[in-house]
Amino acid sequence: MTTGLRRSTVGFTLFMALVVPAVSIHGQVQGGSSARDIPTAVEQADEHVQKVITKAEDHFRKGKLNLEDNKRDQARDEFDHAVDTILESGLDVRASQRLQNFYLELVERIYRQEVPLGPGPLQPNVTELVAQNGATPQKIEPPQVGFSEQKFEPSPLDELSQLKLTREEENVSDADVVALEQAKQNVNFAFNTHPLVQQYINYYQGRGRSTMESGLRKSGQYMKMARQIFKEEGVPVDITWLGQVESAWKPKAMSWAAASGLWQFIPGTGRQYGLRQTAWVDERNSFEQATRASAKYLKDLANHYHGNWELAMAAYNTGQGNVDRAISRAGTANFWSIYPYIAQETRNYVPNILATILIAKNPEKYGFKGIRPEPAMAYDRVQVANATSLQLIAEATDTSVDHIKGLNPELRRDSTPRGEAYTVRVPGGKGQQFHALLKRIPSERRETARLISVAPGEDLQSVANRAGVSLAQLQALNGGVDLKSTNKVVVPRSGLNLTSMNWRRAKPGSEPAASGLTKVRARKGDTIARIAAARGLDANEVARLNGVTADVELRAGQEVRLPATAGAAPSRRR
Repeated sequence: MTTGLRRSTVGFTLFMALVVPAVSIHGQVQGGSSARDIPTAVEQADEHVQKVITKAEDHFRKGKLNLEDNKRDQARDEFDHAVDTILESGLDVRASQRLQNFYLELVERIYRQEVPLGPGPLQPNVTELVAQNGATPQKIEPPQVGFSEQKFEPSPLDELSQLKLTREEENVSDADVVALEQAKQNVNFAFNTHPLVQQYINYYQGRGRSTMESGLRKSGQYMKMARQIFKEEGVPVDITWLGQVESAWKPKAMSWAAASGLWQFIPGTGRQYGLRQTAWVDERNSFEQATRASAKYLKDLANHYHGNWELAMAAYNTGQGNVDRAISRAGTANFWSIYPYIAQETRNYVPNILATILIAKNPEKYGFKGIRPEPAMAYDRVQVANATSLQLIAEATDTSVDHIKGLNPELRRDSTPRGEAYTVRVPGGKGQQFHALLKRIPSERRETARLISVAPGEDLQSVANRAGVSLAQLQALNGGVDLKSTNKVVVPRSGLNLTSMNWRRAKPGSEPAASGLTKVRARKGDTIARIAAARGLDANEVARLNGVTADVELRAGQEVRLPATAGAAPSRRR
C-alpha cells in the first residue's frame, strides 16, 4: 500500500452531500476495473464480508499446498491473491472489525508460512500485527533469538486518514484560489487546483506545522537520490514529495495494512516490482531499490490513466481497481469527479500531496522560513561474498551496529544473507578501509568473527588476554599481520565482553576518558544530523558517539554527547 497523508477528512459540504460509503483502502493493489457496485445495505455487507473472507481463505489454502510441494512462486502468487481479495473487495476494511481482524491475521499467517518460526538462530524477528480475541489489533514483539530487532515506526497515513479539518482550516477565499493557480505554474506536472488543496495548506501552516517542518528537513537525506531515479524513470521529479506523505521519510515506516518502507509497498506489489522479500532481506525498506520500484509503479499507473498524475497518485494509494470502479461510476476520468466514489483516505491523500508539493516548492511563501534540509545520506557500497555480521561491519568501519542497520534498513537479521554475494552500505569514505580489512578474514568466518582495536605498542599476547582467546588462536586468525602496520585484529565472537584499552590504561578508580566530550540537550524535532550540522560536525561521528542513527528523531530533553571541540550552536538554535 502506499500510505499518504490520508489523515484528513475533508469538510466540503458539496462533496459530503455526494459522498457514498468509502471503498476499500490500502494502496498498490493491482487489479483490473470492475463495474460492480459497492454494497451499501447492512444485510448485504455482512454477506459480502463472508464471501470475501471465504475467497481469501481459499487462496491462502492453495498457497500453503503449493508451499508444501516446494512450488514457492505459485505459493507467493496465491498468498498475494489472498491479500488482494480483501483490498480489492470494495469494502472499507477498517469499517468492519471482523474483516480487519481477519486481514491482520492473514498477513501474519502468510509471513509465518514463508518465514517459519524455528528454534535457535533461525528464528525471524519482526513486529507482529495480531488481532487478539476480536479486540483492537495490538503490536507485539516475538522473542529475539539471534536476530536484529526490526524496529518499525507507524506510517503517517494511519494518523492522517483520521484527520478532521477545522472550520478555520476550511476557510478559503477567492484570492487563495487565484494564488493556487499561480503557484501550480511552478510544478512540473499538470493538475487541477481545488479549494481543498488550500485547506491542507492551511492545516500545515497551523496544526500540522511541525509535521511539515520535519518533512522538509528529513527530505534532504533522500531527495537527491529520489529525484535522480524519478527523472530516469520518466516521472515528474516534483512527485518525489509523495514520499513525505507516504512515510515522512522513514525507511522503517509500516502501515496497518503491512505496507512498508519509504514508499509503502504491500508485499504483493513489492514483489511485482522486483523487491525481494526473504527471511534475510525486505527490499521494500531499501533506499534505491524501493525508490526505483515506486517510480516504475507510478509511471505504469500514469500510462494507464493517459498521463493523468492525479489519478495515478490516487491509484498508488487505493489501488488501480478501486480507481477504475470510481471512474466507471463518475463517468469521467477526473480526480475531482471521482472524489465522492473513492475511500476517504484517498480523498485526503491526493490534495495532501499537492499541498505538500506547493509548500516544498516555495516554503518561505507559506511561512516556513529558515528550514535547512538535512545533508544527503553519504555511504559507500561494498560487496561481501557471503554472510557477514553487522557487528563485524561496524567494527571494521569504526561505527555502531545501529548506524549500519540505518544504512541497510532492508536487512532483517544481524548479518547479510547467507550463501550469496550482497552489496552492503557502509559510512561514506570507509569503503576502502572495510574492503581491506575484510580481505584478511576468510569468507566462511565473516559471520562469527570480530575486530578489536590494538593500542600502540601492544603485543598479541596482551590482545589475546583481552579477547579471552589463546595466543595460538589469535595468531591463526591473523597470520602474517604486522601489528606495527594495523590497529585492528580479528578475534572470534564470544559471550565475553572485550576489554576496552581505555579502561585498561586508566588509573584505578577513574572513569573511561570522557574529558573529550561535551553534552547538549535535544529539542523537539532534533536529530543527530541536525545537531551536528548546526555545529559543523560530522553527523556519522556524532551518531557513533551516541549509538543511534543520524536521522532518528530524538526525544525532547534527550542528552546528546558531542566532541569537546564542538563549537556552540548559533543562538537561534540553543
